[in-house]
Amino acid sequence: MTEEKKIDENKQGEALLLESQQGNTRKLYIESYGCQMNFSDSEIVASILAKQGYNTTQHLEEADLVLVNTCSIRDKAEQTVRKRLEKYNAVKRTNPNMKVGVLGCMAERLKSKFLEEEKIVDMVVGPDAYKDLPNLLEEVEAGRDAVNVILSKEETYGDISPVRLGGNGVTAFVSITRGCDNMCTFCVVPFTRGRERSRDPQSILSEVNDLAKKGYKEITLLGQNVDSYLWYGGGLKKDFKNASEIQRATATNFANLLDMVAMAQPHMRIRFSTSNPQDMTEDVLHSMARHKNICNYIHLPVQSGSTRILKEMNRQHTREEYMALIDKIREIIPDCAISQDMITGFPTETEEDHRDTLSLMEYVKYDFGFMFMYSERPGTMAARKLEDDIPLEVKKRRLTEIVDLQQQHSAYRTKQFVGQTLEVLIEKESKKSDQHWSGRTQYNTVAVFPKENYKVGDLVMVKVDDCTSATLLGNAINYSEAI
Repeated sequence: MTEEKKIDENKQGEALLLESQQGNTRKLYIESYGCQMNFSDSEIVASILAKQGYNTTQHLEEADLVLVNTCSIRDKAEQTVRKRLEKYNAVKRTNPNMKVGVLGCMAERLKSKFLEEEKIVDMVVGPDAYKDLPNLLEEVEAGRDAVNVILSKEETYGDISPVRLGGNGVTAFVSITRGCDNMCTFCVVPFTRGRERSRDPQSILSEVNDLAKKGYKEITLLGQNVDSYLWYGGGLKKDFKNASEIQRATATNFANLLDMVAMAQPHMRIRFSTSNPQDMTEDVLHSMARHKNICNYIHLPVQSGSTRILKEMNRQHTREEYMALIDKIREIIPDCAISQDMITGFPTETEEDHRDTLSLMEYVKYDFGFMFMYSERPGTMAARKLEDDIPLEVKKRRLTEIVDLQQQHSAYRTKQFVGQTLEVLIEKESKKSDQHWSGRTQYNTVAVFPKENYKVGDLVMVKVDDCTSATLLGNAINYSEAI
């Protein structure tokens, strides 16, 4: 998998749909782009707007309100959203009562361009301002532009029960943190999503328990850096008067939270994303090993295999520290699948730095990865202080070498499963055949097998007979045969 996408490509930009509520008369068309957090946020937005009389629609032309939840992490993502805004406005010319709004990271970064210079939207709402949507809609209805991109040090939306948009009723995201305190020089997230804050663990458990009651089989605990999750017994750090009060308070870290969630719902699969190498501690790995329902899969972005480049990126780990963490994962969870994020062509990157990345990949042999060329993001430290000095043709060549190597490693990892019997959670019909189911193993590997008598949401034991570089192929067997 290339580029920054961590969501099924078919879901990128898909109009989200939920069950209509009786009495709601207005129609909302909402699309999401980018990371899992944006899709999770769209569920929060839909919940807020449902109480304002909006039902969702998948037909743009009939919408009263059109919202696009945006991503700013790469230039390509921004260009995709701009093309969609052009489409919205073409429809708006035939339906002048339709209102258009931009949500999320692009909204915060480009608010003045959207509203004042280009005049292509009616409303701009940052990721911490979704509770203000009712007031902003009143401004729009009165014929005024509406904007709120104020970043919060407190908002977690822990008190809002998200509606589950366009999902399969089987898997769901549960947000545990918002924002980011790591100032990686290439990244806009601290500027578009604000400072990091953790959500009350009891509200997380309540949401997980509610999902279990509704029949969900798997949840992903979500945050920019889940391993830095930290909640003090009396609230957030700001709620305490001094350091001694904080020290006396009972703290819940990410390992504790994993234990709590896994024990609360022992029959529900637990995943999490994303981990930061500098924050992942050994107790998290022991929590994973302790609970069978926590999936043996870690997404562990490295960004570069060169310690020099990591320092330029302001990553708080070295190549050697990252490799030591990989060794610790292999020791505590021997069969754990690991994936990566990788940036190539970062300013000043030499061929030696590039070879360091390739050699790190050889050391880890990731199961899969998300790889992309560096693109300068306005406002970041890299854009302010470093010249984007790597020629495009060099970036492309290095990216090709990284992708090719990852494909080799993905094929290697996938082949290890041939002959094994694995538990697969059925998520949907196979893209290529309506006679086959598609699901995922605990290792996040996709498996395809004949439908027979199963249904979406079933956990099925599948004997793996063959594979492609990214997909397992097999047949379902009963549990007695699997023993």
